[in-house]
Formats: sequence, structure tokens, C-alpha cells
Amino acid sequence: MQATINSILATVMIVLLAGTAQAQDGQIESLAGGGKKRIRVGGFGAPTIKYTTFYDQSAILLGGYAGVMLNSKIMLGAGGYALVNNIEAPENSPGSPTQYWNMWYTGFVPEYTIKSDKLFHAAVGLLIGGGGVFKSERYHGVSDENTDWDHSGFFVGEPHVSFEMNITKYLRIGVGGSYRYVQGSNTSGITDSQLSGPAAHFTLKAGRF
Repeated sequence: MQATINSILATVMIVLLAGTAQAQDGQIESLAGGGKKRIRVGGFGAPTIKYTTFYDQSAILLGGYAGVMLNSKIMLGAGGYALVNNIEAPENSPGSPTQYWNMWYTGFVPEYTIKSDKLFHAAVGLLIGGGGVFKSERYHGVSDENTDWDHSGFFVGEPHVSFEMNITKYLRIGVGGSYRYVQGSNTSGITDSQLSGPAAHFTLKAGRF
């Protein structure tokens, strides 16, 4: 009789433990699977060209950004841009060699895409970081023989908005605008307001969205 009771209790215990284990499995969510709401992890790279103003003149910036994309909505990554066209800096002294402006910046980039699965959609984001500006003779760069380059660093914040179109499942293009806010530079001959300015951009995004 005792053996029968022990067998029944053991069977009940096994059933309860199995049920508890199943309930726990149903509550746990993980990236590896098994949950009802798994996070979809992707990522992309986005080479970008920007048409902007710099030193009160038209300027072209080349660069881009890349990062990890979560649930086809939130991207967390980094980006950077640099001035690529020739813009003359003011002379340091009469008869001195012609110098040109050089400017670059980089930083952390979060971005949120609205209705990423639709043919036409939008994305909003922000680059926040730092950069530098200096003067140098073209094609000479910064060297021991070219010490008068007057470099300074600065803080930069650049919010942007893009209107995008899906070309394929892994490729999309976008056009939009941004505003580059610069603060803290002290290179002679140029001001923070001349380093700041609006920009129009064209972006090509490739990756797993």
C-alpha cells in the first residue's frame, strides 16, 4: 500500500515539475529563440554625400554611418564626415603660401526608422560627437615643414531626417536634410557659425534591415 502511495506521489510530483518547467519556458524570451517576442537583429552601412555651406561658401562632405539595427526600427552606430572640396583660408601674412580649410567630424549615431517595411518611409536620427578644423597647403597635409596649420577641436551635434525608398530587400536609397551645429572651435579666421550650417544629403543604405 505504501509503495502504491509513493508511486502516485512520485507521478504527481513529476507532472507538477514538468508543468512548471513548461510554464517557465513559455515566459522566457531570448535572442536565441524560444520566446514569443524575439528581437530581430540586423545592420547596415550608409555611405553619404552632403551638400552644405562652410565658411559662407558651398561645400561637399563625404562620409557615412553604420551600425546595428534592432527590430527594423532602431539603429545604434557611428558615423563621420570630411570636407572634400577646395575652400581657401585667409592668408596668414602677405605672400604666404595659399592654404585651404580642412574639416572633419565623427560621433555616435542613433536612428529611428518609421515603417521600414513600406516602399516609401522615413528615418530620423542624430550624430553627436566631435571634430576638428585646420588650415594646410593642398597636397602637403600636416608635416614638420608645414607647422602653421592652426588646428582646433570642436563639439558637433547634427540631427537629420531622411525620406527613403526600398530598392531591394537589402538595399535602399534616401534623400533628406540635416543641420550641423558646431561649438568650441578657436582656429583663427573662422567662427563656429561658419562651421555650422544646413545640409542636403543623398544616402545609399545596404545591409539587413
